[in-house]
This record gives sequence, C-alpha cells and structure tokens, in this order.
Amino acid sequence: MQLIITDARLSKSRSIQLSGLRLCAVALGLSLCLMLVSAVLYHWVFLKGAREGWPVISTLVRLVVRDEVAQRERFMRENIDVMAKRLGEMQAKMMQLESLGERVSGLAGINPADIRARPGQGGVLVAGHDLSMEELQAALSDLEKVSQQRTDVMTVIESRLFEQKIKQMMVPTELPVKDVSLGSSFGWRIDPFTGRSALHTGLDFPAEVGTPILAAAGGVVVAQEYHPQYGNMIEVDHGNDLITRYAHSSRVFVKKGDLIKRGQKIAEVGTTGRSTGAHLHFEVLVQGVPQDPQKFLNAGSHLAALGKR
Repeated sequence: MQLIITDARLSKSRSIQLSGLRLCAVALGLSLCLMLVSAVLYHWVFLKGAREGWPVISTLVRLVVRDEVAQRERFMRENIDVMAKRLGEMQAKMMQLESLGERVSGLAGINPADIRARPGQGGVLVAGHDLSMEELQAALSDLEKVSQQRTDVMTVIESRLFEQKIKQMMVPTELPVKDVSLGSSFGWRIDPFTGRSALHTGLDFPAEVGTPILAAAGGVVVAQEYHPQYGNMIEVDHGNDLITRYAHSSRVFVKKGDLIKRGQKIAEVGTTGRSTGAHLHFEVLVQGVPQDPQKFLNAGSHLAALGKR
C-alpha cells in the first residue's frame, strides 16, 4: 500500500510505502490506544458518577452490588445448610455412642449415671434452614465438648475393662492338663498309702509321663523345688493371696522368680514324690488355705461358654 502526501503551499509531495505487516502493526497500535482511552474514560466516568450519585450510574452500581451480595448469601446459605446437615448426622452418631457407652459401662461395672456427660440429655438435631453462622459455630463448639467428654468416658471404661481382663488372667481358671479325665477330686478320701481317711487338698489328673502341664493363670513363680511329699513342685503366686501348686512333675521348665502367662507350659507330668502313678496334683490356696480347684475351673468353663455366644 502506498500513501502520497502533497503540500500545496510548498508544491511538494511525499510518498509513504506501507507493507502488509506495517499496516497490521499500525492498526493494532491504534486499537490498543482506543481501548486504553475508552477504559480510562469509562473508569473515570463510572467512579465519578458513583461518588456523586448520578442516577444512571447509581442504579447500575446498586444492581451490580445487589447481585454480588445475593450470590454471596446464596453460596453461604448452601454451605451452612450442608454443614448443618452434617452436624445433625454427627449429633445422631454421638447419641448412639452415648447409648453404647451406657451399655458397655455395665460390663465394666460402672454406673452409667456416674459417667453420663449431660445427665438426662441426649442432644437435639439441628435444622439448618434458619440456622445462622454464629449458631452453627456454637453448636460445633458444644459438639466438640461433648465429643471430648465421650472420649474421657470411653477411656475410663477401657481402663476398667482392661483391669478386669488382667484380673481374670490372674485367676486360675485354665485346665492345667488338656484332654484328660479327672481322677481324685478335692475333699475327704481313703489315703492310698495308709488306708485311712484323709483330706485330699487338690485335684489329680492322671496322664502319661511327659504330658505338658500348663499354668492355670498368669503370675510369678515363688517356689520351684523338690518336696518329699509333692516331688518336683512348682508354686505360682497370682496376687491377692492366691497361689496354685503343681506337684509330682517329671521335668520342670521354670524357676523361682519367673513371670509366666496363662496356658504357658511350665512342667511335664511325672510320678515323683509321694505318688502311686503318673499324674498331676493341682492345688489352689487362698491365704494358705486349700480351696477346691474345681470351683475355679468351672468358672473358667462358664466364661468360655459366654464368650462363644
């Protein structure tokens, strides 16, 4: 493209040669300048009109602001409704947790009334349609406090149940010899050596030599020695003045001071000491007084049956 510029006064002319690229650059530059000037004028006129309250400008500003506020409120309302719904679900689960805690507390031997976080209250579900942000925050704060209280309650219950479990593990309710029939029971009988009536202070479990002897409960070995009457003997202290005695063993696998657990193999059946044949003589002593071991073993069988239900 060629432009010719003529000066009539000087009788001169000048030609300008514009290529396609130059023409596009000129057009783009003019467009940018026009857009910049328009934006500056629009911004200046709009701000000035908004400050001075020009009718048309003020109406446009109110429409824009009102639309933005409506959108913001609608967004907040939708989010509050969703949060309120989730809060209601959490409160319902918290009520279920409270009910569960009351039932479990009975197993732990705790009075539910003593651990209830809010006596006589179970919480109210929140309806989210008219709920404000402040009310939602207050409800969340209350729920957090209740959650902490439930956590403390469950911790107490867990501690109590663990304590009971430990106590059960320390009571001799496990059969010391498996899969054998009971021989002589606890009580008065005719002594096989003297032929006279005598008190049999434990239970006899006839078994082959080498049959494993298991600890009836966890505890500490307080005696492991050879006794003229009991032969190779083991005594285990279970606390609370409760001791179990295992006699006539052929081999012993623990020593005094050992900490043992329920069901652990501590010896093997034999016929050492005052014995007429291979068997385990098993005793339970409370404060040094022999008790009928069958009562403890029956209690263990009852607990096992309850656990299978």
